[in-house]
Amino acid sequence: MVDTLLHQNSVQDALDNDREKELRVFDDTKVGVKLLVDNGIVKIPQKFVIPTKLSSQTLSSGSAHLQIPEIDLKGIHEGGLRRKQITIEEIRHASETWGFFEIVNHGISEDVMEDMIKGIRRFHEQPIEVKREYYTQDMNKKVRSVSTFDNQAKAVSWKETLFCTMAPEASNPEELPAACRYPSS
Repeated sequence: MVDTLLHQNSVQDALDNDREKELRVFDDTKVGVKLLVDNGIVKIPQKFVIPTKLSSQTLSSGSAHLQIPEIDLKGIHEGGLRRKQITIEEIRHASETWGFFEIVNHGISEDVMEDMIKGIRRFHEQPIEVKREYYTQDMNKKVRSVSTFDNQAKAVSWKETLFCTMAPEASNPEELPAACRYPSS
C-alpha cells in the first residue's frame, strides 16, 4: 500500500515537474497563445485543457439563466453606505462568484472606451517582436503582457492579457505600448 502511494506520488511529482517545465518553456518564448493560433495549431495543448471531471462539475453546477454581474457606480462619489456597498459587497461577490463583472455609470465616454478597445486590438495584432518587449511575469512592472498568470490552476489561461497599472500611481504614458497610447485617426 505504501509502495503504491509512493509510486503514485512520484508519478504525480514527475507530471507536475513536466507541467512546470512545459509552462516555463511556453512562457520563455514570450509569444503567447496568439502565435499558436497564427501558426495553425490543430490541437489544444494539454496545459490549456480543463480536466473532464472538473469541467463537468463546473458546467453542471451553473444555472441555466446566466447573467454577468453588473456593478452600478451611480452615487459612488457621495461616499457613505453606497460606496461601501459597491466597493466591498458587490465587487467582492462578483469577483468571488464570477471572476469578472460589468461596470455601468462609470463616467467614461463610449468614444474613450472604443479607443481603448482599438488600442488593445492594435497591440495584440502587432508583430511578436514588438509584443515581446512587454511580455513578463514581473508583477512590479506597471505595463506587462502575459498569457499565463495562474500556473497553479488545473488548466492554464488560454488568453492574452495586457495589464496597465493605473493606481495608486498611473503609468507614464511613454511606458504604454505605442499602439495603445493615442487614438488612431
